[in-house]
Amino acid sequence: MSLAVAVGAGAGAGSIVFRWCIESFTRILSGHADYAASPGAVNPHAPWLGPYFVLLAPVVGGLLYGPLVNRFAKEARGHGVPEVMLAVAQRGGRISPKVAVVKTLASALCIGAGGSVGREGPIVQIGSALGATLGRITKVTEGRMKLLVACGAAGGIAATFNAPLAGVFFAMELVLGTFSTEAFGATVLASVTASVIGRAAFGNTAFLRLPGFRVDHLTQYGLFAALGVGAAVVGVGFSRFLYLVEDACDWLWRGPEWLRPAVGGLALGLVLLLLPQMYGVGYPVLQKATEGGYAIGFLLLLLVGKMLATSLTIGIGGSGGVFAPSLFIGAMLGSAYGIAVHHLLPGSAGAVGAYALVGMGAVFAGAARAPITAVVILFELTGEYSIILPLMLAIVLATAASRLLTRDTIYTLKLRRRGIDLEGPAPGARIGTQRVDAVMEPLPSPLSASTTLADSADLLSLSGHGALPVIDDAGAYVGVVTAQAVAEALAEQPDNAPTRVGQLAEAPLPVVADQPLAQALHTLLSAAGTSIPVLDSEQGKPVGWLSHQSALRAVHTTA
Repeated sequence: MSLAVAVGAGAGAGSIVFRWCIESFTRILSGHADYAASPGAVNPHAPWLGPYFVLLAPVVGGLLYGPLVNRFAKEARGHGVPEVMLAVAQRGGRISPKVAVVKTLASALCIGAGGSVGREGPIVQIGSALGATLGRITKVTEGRMKLLVACGAAGGIAATFNAPLAGVFFAMELVLGTFSTEAFGATVLASVTASVIGRAAFGNTAFLRLPGFRVDHLTQYGLFAALGVGAAVVGVGFSRFLYLVEDACDWLWRGPEWLRPAVGGLALGLVLLLLPQMYGVGYPVLQKATEGGYAIGFLLLLLVGKMLATSLTIGIGGSGGVFAPSLFIGAMLGSAYGIAVHHLLPGSAGAVGAYALVGMGAVFAGAARAPITAVVILFELTGEYSIILPLMLAIVLATAASRLLTRDTIYTLKLRRRGIDLEGPAPGARIGTQRVDAVMEPLPSPLSASTTLADSADLLSLSGHGALPVIDDAGAYVGVVTAQAVAEALAEQPDNAPTRVGQLAEAPLPVVADQPLAQALHTLLSAAGTSIPVLDSEQGKPVGWLSHQSALRAVHTTA
């Protein structure tokens, strides 16, 4: 736990340095604290250039961070979170310590020079690198190393956005991909520590200043639900467009990688010249949109412009996150939608800002498919609780719709394009590449659903398995009963306790015979028992049995 606190303190200090670097480089290269707050203004350091300085700022920034990333830490390129997810899933949490330094400078230079990206991806990678470095110094186990990486991610999010709860859920939902008491406790300690340090430096203020919202008509829930579904389409579209532009940049560029951000910066500069609101993260523009300060046409232009500017920044080799751009896109979508329904249903539509807030969370959920993080982070970033019910409704619908539209998220798609499946085995692993039917055991004799608990206990004890399949009187597969469930039922024995094993049977997540073993192992580890049935992929009937022992035997057969 002391290591979690230390990582949180490091992440908090790192966030202070990172934000200071962003502000410093922004002032140096644009002459303003945040150029998006005064789009189209001249740079006081070079007033003779007028607004055309935005053509040169990305080029200068690219000349500085391009060689830095290419020489010292190529993994610092891009939006950062996928690299942390990969390190936890397949590399034992190992992240090079130089990533923290390179990512800080590269992302701050990129954003300060007009790169239309966010700061959450960099700070997650920075905090995670600090956690991995501390784990390496203290020689912790691999499991502890992964936990320290997650603590660094939680602390970075918490300190940067003044969102301690969001940091915790971001780390568990996206970085670790699992929830446990130990992980929750450690990430909370890191998040709280980082938040205290962040609040001491930045103050305890909400991300957005919004008026109070409330739902006055039940019809508004239907409007918010429709927005959630539409936001999922936009979120998935943003993911696809991001990598489409990156592919186009890869196809067009034939020079050295260190020069790519500078040359590509000319194209980004043209976008900034036409739409200076895209300079940097763009929080002032987002704030104005939630206040209803733009017309529908311009909101949609800003939405498309942000997609293009962010995709171009990443495509030319820039360094920055995609969380803030997804919030920006969601705010533009929500505001435009809110204005439209307000004109159509003036008596029941409600405030435009409410739709902007809901759109922010729903687009992020559609792109990242992290509903818990989306709900919590929007609540903490705005301090607005009155809209929590519509927010939850829209985010859940956006997540479900996104799952129907695509298998990948904006984070996992980057890895899959490189041939990496987070649910699969690491390259060179001795287990995981086989099919389930190549390692499964014969199906053990099933229990009848009408078998008494006492007889079931005897049969389970003789079977050598911690669980057995259950069939009904017609011979149809019902589910699985575990020895633990039978033992607990026998120990309690209240008046209304189950008396037949069929009442305890539960169907685990399906594992099919032609499934890769690596994916099946995730299901096996989350199962209540120590083994699970393998189903026929066509008829869904049990055809085999998968246990930890049968999976380990695969190592022996391939050795």
